[in-house]
Amino acid sequence: MNRVAVLGAGSWGTTFAKVLADGGADTRLWARRAELAHEINESRRNTQYLQGVTLPEGLRADSDARSVLEGADQVFLCVPSQQLRALLDDVSESIPAGVPVVSLMKGVEASTMMRMSEVIAEAGGIDSDRIAVVSGPNLALEIAREEPTAAVVASDSSETAMAVARTARNSYFTSFVNTDVVGTEYGGVLKNLVALAIGIVDGVGYGENTKASILTRGLAEVTEFAVAHGAERTTMHGLAGLGDLIATCNSPLSRNFSAGRLLGMGYSRDDVVERMQQVAEGLASVEPIASLAELRDVRMPILDQVRAVLLGRMLPREIAPHLTTGNEPEGETHDF
Repeated sequence: MNRVAVLGAGSWGTTFAKVLADGGADTRLWARRAELAHEINESRRNTQYLQGVTLPEGLRADSDARSVLEGADQVFLCVPSQQLRALLDDVSESIPAGVPVVSLMKGVEASTMMRMSEVIAEAGGIDSDRIAVVSGPNLALEIAREEPTAAVVASDSSETAMAVARTARNSYFTSFVNTDVVGTEYGGVLKNLVALAIGIVDGVGYGENTKASILTRGLAEVTEFAVAHGAERTTMHGLAGLGDLIATCNSPLSRNFSAGRLLGMGYSRDDVVERMQQVAEGLASVEPIASLAELRDVRMPILDQVRAVLLGRMLPREIAPHLTTGNEPEGETHDF
């Protein structure tokens, strides 16, 4: 039986720990707060993040990260992206030598514009062939309720990807593999930005035609950015791209859709951050992604409009006509 460590007991970290435990792994979950670890162990619940979900007996929590890491065959990281480097600075020496280290996060580091796998490599001193990333249409609460879904495990090493996929698999969760780490990560990051846009127009009161237009144009925008940074185009049309985009942009369970909806209702960025119980990674990703797009000369009209709303340069109700004029999907043109 594999022993696995999951660092981060928010909704997605706890859910993925459940996925691993339900797949037969001896699972240890690090919770920053001792009282949360106690609740998980004593009542099999994480009431703050996963209301009504009973956690399996094969999952144990601890507020001591080093204890959680001891003897782990695989390590899964699931903290807010802006906190990853500090965590690795603290615990990297306790990560067992030679084991796969897996990112469950969907963000970029604002100060360096690095993807999470790059932060793991640099701050954790982990070889790239030991690093894997997981992404896909994965709304935590639905998976915690054991609704069937699938995800992609990507790594530079096919062996590492396969090892992680075998562990992250059970009757309701299926893992596929690829070696396109760049595309798999950027798919998870960029869909959050489109979800913000769709949330904004939903908050304003626009309907399904507007949202579908933005989603379709958003896919083209996401794809061009990712490919310009080395991703494979096919990845953006799979689970880590289109699949994640559809799930995140159409559900009130999506943090980024919910954050965008609050913006559309007239709340400021600071108000949204204060009202959100969990981190909406898209808010922190807007500026670094805008900078990366500029470096590769990629047009991102939808991102530009979302950024204008966040900066207070555009009223949310003015955004929709601009959002539906993004990059053209393949086979379509806007030049008349």
